[in-house]
Amino acid sequence: MEKLQILLAVVLSLGTASAASLGVVQTEGGSVQGQNIPLGFFRSVDVFKGIPFAARPETFEKPKPHPGWDGILKATKFAKRCLQISMLQTSSFGSEDCLHLNIWVPHGRHVSSNLPVMIWLYGGGFMVGGSMGPNFLNNYLYSGQEIADRGNVIVVSVGYRVGVLGFLSTGDSQLPGNYGLWDQHAAIAWVNRNIRSFGGDPDSITIFGESAGGASVSFQTLSPHNKGLFKRAISQSGVAFCPWAMNRNPRKVAEQVAEKVGCPTDDRMVACLKSTDIETLTMAAPTVVQGNPDHPGVKNLLLSPVVDGDFLPDQPGNLFHNAADIDYLAGVNNMDGHLFTAQDIPSLGNKNQETPVEDVKRLLAAYTKEKGQAGLKVAFAEYSSNWGSTPSQDTIKKTAVDIGTDYIFLVPIQTAIYLHAANAISGRTYSYLLSEPSLMAGPGKPYYDWVGSDHADDLQYVFGKPFTTPKAYGDRQRDLSGYMIAYWTNFARTGDPNRGNLKVPVTWPELTSTRHQFLDINGKMNESSIGQEMRLRFVHLWTSTLPSLPSHGVTEAQ
Repeated sequence: MEKLQILLAVVLSLGTASAASLGVVQTEGGSVQGQNIPLGFFRSVDVFKGIPFAARPETFEKPKPHPGWDGILKATKFAKRCLQISMLQTSSFGSEDCLHLNIWVPHGRHVSSNLPVMIWLYGGGFMVGGSMGPNFLNNYLYSGQEIADRGNVIVVSVGYRVGVLGFLSTGDSQLPGNYGLWDQHAAIAWVNRNIRSFGGDPDSITIFGESAGGASVSFQTLSPHNKGLFKRAISQSGVAFCPWAMNRNPRKVAEQVAEKVGCPTDDRMVACLKSTDIETLTMAAPTVVQGNPDHPGVKNLLLSPVVDGDFLPDQPGNLFHNAADIDYLAGVNNMDGHLFTAQDIPSLGNKNQETPVEDVKRLLAAYTKEKGQAGLKVAFAEYSSNWGSTPSQDTIKKTAVDIGTDYIFLVPIQTAIYLHAANAISGRTYSYLLSEPSLMAGPGKPYYDWVGSDHADDLQYVFGKPFTTPKAYGDRQRDLSGYMIAYWTNFARTGDPNRGNLKVPVTWPELTSTRHQFLDINGKMNESSIGQEMRLRFVHLWTSTLPSLPSHGVTEAQ
């Protein structure tokens, strides 16, 4: 027995000792050296943290190339995240010098070469977010290690400006906005130019992101500035059409910010804003108010991308020709709206409190405001059509969540998916619905047992948390995480989620203009996981029935 243990120890030490590593890598800015983490028998991952992809940005200016460095940059510590407001909106943290990226490169017996590359764009409503180090409770949500190791792909996460510094705009050339989108673009271009030195294939780059990151991915596919820089894209719970993803009246927000920081709102405004202290600017972001169904929180996310005539030369709906050769995979969580609707109608998430039908109507009225009473009547009739005469509290609460999910996420995402398929030349289109029940749902837990996949629930599975923190999850969640990593990395490798290095449980059909099929993803998948025309009645309601009603003379405050 002892001999066997010694032999095993020798074999293991050989395996880790001979794990491959890149060592010092040459980039356009200079040499970088990361850290090699052995993962087991002839398996390791090189991690590079905090490599600058652009210079420290100037306030309200596009990013510029990094001047480079002398000697070897020790890329072993995360950079600071971009300057942003705290979750409670009471303080700010981070740095303006935040245009850095992190890279995970997996190796087997030999140093990797020609691997597919996946670039991650984080969410946070364009207001907050970061992929630099722990997100909460010392848990680093966006570590690329599991995806890289299991899928044999290179994972890159990037920093981009958010909030006032990332998205303030006057709606004209004085302060065009979209600085955060330009940062993402600069990072994608840097990866395209430099990733070969890290063993990546610049002709096989996929960008992926969730929420505002998913919308960012969508904007990047639509911008003419990215021609040829990446081949595929994945949008999780966010696209350009989401009601929070674009500001149609940015000037109003710019004037509010100017007033808050004591700048005039006339032709001196922009010069004054540019000379204002960056922490003061960050704190002047419009406050996100919650807890009132008449003013849903999602309507307060006012610092977002704009049609600037440059990065986005036109309305998103007119730019899909730019994505015609990009493979696109996009989807939604079946209760993506739960998080937001439970904030707008506080009784919704409280198991001891009834939700009045009136509150559901008030929320719907806020979403259909431009169509007045007629819009509310049509929409409410559609959503309550299966209620019967005495709907249960579960039915009422679930309907409110459906309304939030449809309006904030599902319908805009379906619109983008259909438009991609309709304009595609060589690009393929794939659609999904994540329906895994929430881990927070059930007896003795905060959520009702009917709560499905809430907003951001997909992240833990895509990033392999059930493998890295096994005690917090069961086998079902590990299966699901394995499925998602398989579909996502196969797609990054071949443009087809079914073909690649990893086996998948169900063949995911392509969505075409004539066949609107989608995959229902959860921990127990089988042949019946293929769906058809996702929530078509409600997609039709929001994209056709309501828009055809006469407007009520109310223009959106946005």
